[in-house]
Amino acid sequence: MRSISALSRGLAAILLAASTAGAVCAADAPPLPALAADPAQTTVSGLSSGAFMSAQFSVAYSASVAGAGIVAGGPFYCAGLGRLNGPERFLNTAVTLCMTPAGPGPSGAEAFRVAQRFAAEGAIDPVQNIKRQRLYIFTGASDSIVLPKVVKQTEAFYLSAGVPRQQIQYIDTINAGHAMITANRQDLACAANAPPNLNNCGFVQSQDILRQMYGNLNAPVAKPGGDLADFDQTGFTKDGYTGLSSVGHVYIPAACRAESCRVHVVFHGCTQEDSRINDRFYRTTGYNELADSNRIIVLYPQIRTDPARNPLGCWDFWGYTSKDPVHPDFYKKSAPQMAAVDAMVKRLTSPRR
Repeated sequence: MRSISALSRGLAAILLAASTAGAVCAADAPPLPALAADPAQTTVSGLSSGAFMSAQFSVAYSASVAGAGIVAGGPFYCAGLGRLNGPERFLNTAVTLCMTPAGPGPSGAEAFRVAQRFAAEGAIDPVQNIKRQRLYIFTGASDSIVLPKVVKQTEAFYLSAGVPRQQIQYIDTINAGHAMITANRQDLACAANAPPNLNNCGFVQSQDILRQMYGNLNAPVAKPGGDLADFDQTGFTKDGYTGLSSVGHVYIPAACRAESCRVHVVFHGCTQEDSRINDRFYRTTGYNELADSNRIIVLYPQIRTDPARNPLGCWDFWGYTSKDPVHPDFYKKSAPQMAAVDAMVKRLTSPRR
């Protein structure tokens, strides 16, 4: 199938053989709890396809998202910015212009103009909300999967949207590959561009992201004392195809069972879902240690690998969940994955039962 081969070519450097070890069935997972979290302090972050989703979700739901961390990802609606034609133009743009363009990268200014049109049509929230968001944008100098010139246009998008520069932390000076950055000895060398795309560069990027989202925070704990739990994702999916796994994960600090907290959503990258690397992404990247001491609930929704539509377990930033791939809706609030994650956040911010 041409769409599979095109995607595989574009993402070949991060291909990893799937493993079902440690998988949990939805029937074994409890529902996501209602914890009365503060709906005004929801933030998101992600790597690679998760970074594209972080940008996409934070723009579409800008009325309820206060900030976004984008690690190796392009601007909103990137896959729709190309000049290609044909039924697979969004996919082909995603794996060329949005990752390794031969010429200039996608235009962040153009992406914002498109966002303005979508907002006027009611497909996404009013773009005026974006101005208040706080941004962390990172590109590794050795990233060969999503080139730095693509990520630079993500910054250009937010500047076009009127976000003050002092609200944007843009980092492009570290010789990192395509990865979420850690200080873990077992992770890959800093400049690596290989699975599982967790690289040791001597600092904990997730904690820098949370500090940028929320300002001054308490020091991280050495060992989180809250609950790292599975939850049933199937209740958040409507009829039709979503690409979501049946089970997601959430870290809940002990204090959040009784006190007001905020929610941070983390979108894993391609090939980083739990069916491939078990709990490595949501247990070892450092989010939970800082979240624990600062009353932050960390939501880790999960994508499933689908050999026919999504062989690398990526978040949808080109339209594989759309009923009409020629006119995809992946960027809209009503898109299957977007609506499902929004429903998860709404559950966490609902009054306790």
